Amino acid sequence: MSSEALVTPRSDRTFFTFNALLSAVAVAFIAFILLRGHGASGPELGFLPAVNASFNALSALCLLAGYLAIRQKKVALHRVLMVTAFACSSLFLVGYLTYHFVHGDTKFGGVGSIRTVYFSLLISHILLSLSVVPLALSSFYFAFIRSFARHRRLNRVFLPIWLYVSVTGVLIFFMLRP
Repeated sequence: MSSEALVTPRSDRTFFTFNALLSAVAVAFIAFILLRGHGASGPELGFLPAVNASFNALSALCLLAGYLAIRQKKVALHRVLMVTAFACSSLFLVGYLTYHFVHGDTKFGGVGSIRTVYFSLLISHILLSLSVVPLALSSFYFAFIRSFARHRRLNRVFLPIWLYVSVTGVLIFFMLRP
């Protein structure tokens, strides 16, 4: 391991402090929206879960295409696909929070072993999704400062997490359909 990898430059500390604060605020805001319950009235947003699942699916497709692009040394295409994946995930989150703010939780009606499968998938999806914002910001930061070794090292772990969260988001949507 190089001595460079052992020392965190001051600018990195500033970024990671910002990233931690932003991520904590985001998680607190999400918890507030999800735990506060839902209003008695509001606009009908029954279409949003399908839109949100579409954003998750598009994010997963962009992640896979971006991975293939960088493997083929198509850096500009990789960059566009990764920014698009982040935009899709961000739009998903806005739609998800909007829907839950107005309508509250969607109850799972399955019984038996499918219930165990659903909740296992949901819990792992939720826990891993908490890491997406800070890891995505870190990934973009490393690319922006041209620290490609750290960018690659992080994304060996982060890409499977982000893909899992995106794909399981789609699966959860379909499992909630009657």
